[in-house]
Amino acid sequence: MKNIIIFGAPGSGKGTYSAEIAERYGMGHISTGDVLRGEIKNETELGKIAKSYIDKGQLIPDELMIDILAKTYDAQPAGRGVIFDGFPRTIAQAEALKKMLAERGHNLGMMIELIVSEEVLMARLLRRAQIEGRADDNEETIRNRFAVYHSQTEPLSKWFEAEGIRHTFDWGICKTKEGMLEAIFEEIEKQNK
Repeated sequence: MKNIIIFGAPGSGKGTYSAEIAERYGMGHISTGDVLRGEIKNETELGKIAKSYIDKGQLIPDELMIDILAKTYDAQPAGRGVIFDGFPRTIAQAEALKKMLAERGHNLGMMIELIVSEEVLMARLLRRAQIEGRADDNEETIRNRFAVYHSQTEPLSKWFEAEGIRHTFDWGICKTKEGMLEAIFEEIEKQNK
């Protein structure tokens, strides 16, 4: 099974779709958000540093993320492929991830891009903030996260396209979670033949 990078703006459903894909195909799932929240909850040194960036809606420094991901990746079962959820977020991170995987004889696999309108994303994130009590999801921080996404992360889409591994799925076309999932599963199966 190829590795999969799941990509999209904050609130686009990366975690939800990653979990569904991982379950269906028996893949590993590395959620940088979950890894970082674990570090913060355990009050590790990395967690304290990460929290200072997250609280401002900023990205975690690349060196820290690559070290965490390499350690987490190496702990995954061999041969099943891994879903990277929430990473990479910049071209420098994508290049570092490509290098880290190449050092292990692996490659990026495929990138799944979830396209959702900002209006829908804002509503989802505010609703999630209420349900989960996530202090990092208030309107001001969400707008800052969108700005960071547009300036630093969105350009990655073209980088993945140049790598020949970008596959897009538009919520406006698929209309439902189930519709998106079926389209994604179909593409994964096509790419892994």
